[in-house]
Order: sequence, then structure tokens, then C-alpha cells
Amino acid sequence: MRGLASIATALAHRADELTGELVTLYERELPHLVNDDENMVSLLSASVYQNIDTAFRIFQHGIDPERVEAPAAAVEYARRLAQRGTPVVDLIRAYYLGQTAVLDQALAEGARQISDPEELGLTMRHALTTTFAFIDRVTRQVVSAYEGERDRWLLNRSAVRAARVRALLDEDVVDVDASEVALGYRLRGHHVGMILWYPADAHPPDPLVGLETVAGRFVDGDEARALFVPRDELCAWVWLPLDGPAPPERSRIERVLTDSDADVRLAIGDPGAGLDGFRRTHRQALRVQALALAAGKACARALTFREVGAVALMTSDLNAARLWVEDTLGPLAADDEQHERLRETLRVFLAAGGSYTAAASRLTMHKNSVQYRVRKAEELVGRPVSDNRLDLELALNLCRWLGAGVLARS
Repeated sequence: MRGLASIATALAHRADELTGELVTLYERELPHLVNDDENMVSLLSASVYQNIDTAFRIFQHGIDPERVEAPAAAVEYARRLAQRGTPVVDLIRAYYLGQTAVLDQALAEGARQISDPEELGLTMRHALTTTFAFIDRVTRQVVSAYEGERDRWLLNRSAVRAARVRALLDEDVVDVDASEVALGYRLRGHHVGMILWYPADAHPPDPLVGLETVAGRFVDGDEARALFVPRDELCAWVWLPLDGPAPPERSRIERVLTDSDADVRLAIGDPGAGLDGFRRTHRQALRVQALALAAGKACARALTFREVGAVALMTSDLNAARLWVEDTLGPLAADDEQHERLRETLRVFLAAGGSYTAAASRLTMHKNSVQYRVRKAEELVGRPVSDNRLDLELALNLCRWLGAGVLARS
């Protein structure tokens, strides 16, 4: 349309002015796009100018907007935003804010050039549909560039981080100060190591994002951050910064898991301090994870080294552990609900120092019921529970955490 070509030509002479106005608009409405960085402001200005220039040429020369490629500066700007972690929604919104602002200028210019209201309406309707097609095509291209760069950036950053962490764990000679800067994590403080993973048969839409979200829920405050290192597509190593030597409480662990994907599994080491503690707590978490993997689906979703450390050390040979449990517990190791109740009552009784009253309180049962169950358990074991008590407690804890993995097979 001739009218649109004339309007576009008039606005093209003001391209520098329009660019400045749009950059000011973005600084006000979308400050994440600038962040007071001169290089980013310069690249943003180039992106805006090239987009405006391309749009005006579409109208001046009747170019099909579906055949237009996003300007080079616009694509590069999208990549830079991806590297900085700027939300992609801000980038998309910028294009539509810019479209609205430029169309407003076009309407004002059209009103000056076209006196017939009907012709002006038809002209601006065509301008709207054409600019929408242009913006839609360009935003698809810059979002694709953003997502591709974001994936590459995260992959490279994760690879560098993983290499640095492996050096720390392998006890290579390291510069602690440089490692802290590179990792964005304080190695001299208290921390606790975690392993987060999905079972092999789980199919989460974005597993590493899901695991990182779970890790973040354990961190208090805006300043503290977990050190998150992907191990593979379904597993990550995590270190949490702590204020002191106290581990995360079991109630907090359960709350985090309740709010997370039901497939997520968690192994936690004991808290440690400094670089040695960083290594030790991770190795403990690895042992706990090995126990959980050996136990399979019957295992609890979250295990801590403080709870299962001794058990974890026994599970390198699960078949041997199963035979030992059968020898120690006898018929009490049967895999059914009745014997599970007896085992749990006996375990709590022994953990309570052999006090029927204390065990009844913990189990919310009558004291006589605890006495009856302990007596039945003794009959199945074939000896008083006071005999070889340490082995009994260990075998009962193996049953508690590993379930069918160590119980007698029918």
C-alpha cells in the first residue's frame, strides 16, 4: 500500500530518535534487559535500530514478513541475555512493547498524511497485521537463539563446575580461594553433602531443573546458595551451606519431599566443616545412595548417613547382608505385615533402652501390647533380646531401611 510506504519512509528518517525512545521505555519497564551495563545498552540499541529499520523496509518495498530473518544484533542480544539468566519472557515482552510504541507513532504519522478516515483505518489495519507477522517471526527466531545459547551456556558452566569439584574431591592440590570464586560457594564453612536423583524408570519433563529446585528448597536466605553439580541427566551432587554443624532436621526433609516430585530420591551425609568436611560428607552421601539403590523401590525416599551409616557400610554385598539378617532374626525376618509390626516394636524397644514404658510412649501403644509383641519376637528369634543385642539392633535397622532387600524370601 502506498500510504504505508509513505508512512514508513517518514518514520525511517526518525529511526535514531525512535530507537532512543524505545531504549528509555525498556529501561523503565524492563530493567533486567539493561542492568546498567554499557555494553548491553549499546547492543540493545543496535538490536532495536536494526529491527525498526527492517520493519520500515518491509513496508517501503512490500517484503513478505514471513521471509525476513531476525537482525544479527537482535540474535546476539538474545544470546547475551541467555548467558546472564535474564528471563526469556522479558525478551518477548520487549518486542510487543516496541510494536505498540512504533504503531502508535505510525498512527500519528498516518493521521497527518491521510485525511480520509476509512482509508486511514484500512491502512492501519494492514500495518497491524503485517507488523504482527513480522514480530511473530522475529521473536520465534530470537527465542530459539536464546534457548540454544542458554542450553550451551548451562552445559559449559556445569562442565567447568564439575571439573573443579572433581579436583576438590580427588584431593588434588587446589587454590581454595580460586575454587570458591569459580564455584560461587564457600568451602571454608559448614556444609552437608546430598545426592539427588530420579530412578531410572522415572520420566520427569526436565529432571535436572526439578532436582535443582528441590536442592534450593533446603537453603535459607537470599544470599546462600546450594552448590549443584549435575552427575548425569537423572542425578546431581549437591552441597548445602550451613550456619553450624547441625544437620537438616528429618521434619524439614519430609516437608521438602512432600512439596517435590514423588519420584525424587535423596541421600544425605553428615555435616562437615572446611574442605575435608566437603569431601567427607559427599562420600557419606554416596554410601547412603548405594544403600538406597540396593534396597530398590521398597526403600524410603530420603536416607541420612546419621540414620543409616552403619547399615550403609554393610550393603556392599547385599546377598551376604540378607543371609546375616536371616541368621540373626530367624523367622522374625519374614516379609509380611505381621512380622514387620513385631520387628518395629522390638527395634523401638531396644532403642528405648529396653524400657516398655518408653517404647509404649514412642509407639503410642499400651505397655502390655509392647510386652506381648516383644515376647512374640523373642520366641521367633529363639533367644532373649538381651543376648547379642547389638547384632539384633543392627539387623532390625537393616530391615527397617532396606525392607524386602534383606528380608527372607519365600
